[in-house]
Amino acid sequence: MEFKELITKRRSTRRYTGKPVEIEKLRIAMEQALTAPSSKNTRSTRLMAVTNLQKVHALGKMRDWGSSLLEEAGAAIVVLGDESASPMWQTNASIMATVLQLALVNQGLSTCWVHVGDYLTLKDVPDSKTTEQYVKEVLPSIPEDYRVWCVISIGYADYVPKPLPPYEGPERILFDE
Repeated sequence: MEFKELITKRRSTRRYTGKPVEIEKLRIAMEQALTAPSSKNTRSTRLMAVTNLQKVHALGKMRDWGSSLLEEAGAAIVVLGDESASPMWQTNASIMATVLQLALVNQGLSTCWVHVGDYLTLKDVPDSKTTEQYVKEVLPSIPEDYRVWCVISIGYADYVPKPLPPYEGPERILFDE
């Protein structure tokens, strides 16, 4: 697939068929994502594939808003960061998550980034647990010293996403010559 086609196809998909995702497609995409750059080549990002549909769907309850799309996904990949390896672990994780999404689209899959970080599971309840705590409860195999940056929902879309908005480059691209 040509790069322009690939980046145009990458759309945030929020409805899936529920069909499980082939492990080989996940493995290929994850290996490709590992080539993503990181600050000072610290390689502080780790990826954890979740293929058990009960756990994938449980991740959909990490927040009372914006995560329910995981309840229909066919797989998920948790993007983890080792903050002891780099003070730039969040940036590194974001770069890898983006490369990962492109690699998954190249495998014929649809994705959506679900931010974890320090959001609360119940947005209007200040003393509710954080989404990171929730994810670590659902996936106790996450090493304790790794931080959870985001979860990428993965699957086969049950609709055709809207196309990208019209080109607006001249308003968003600047040059200092």
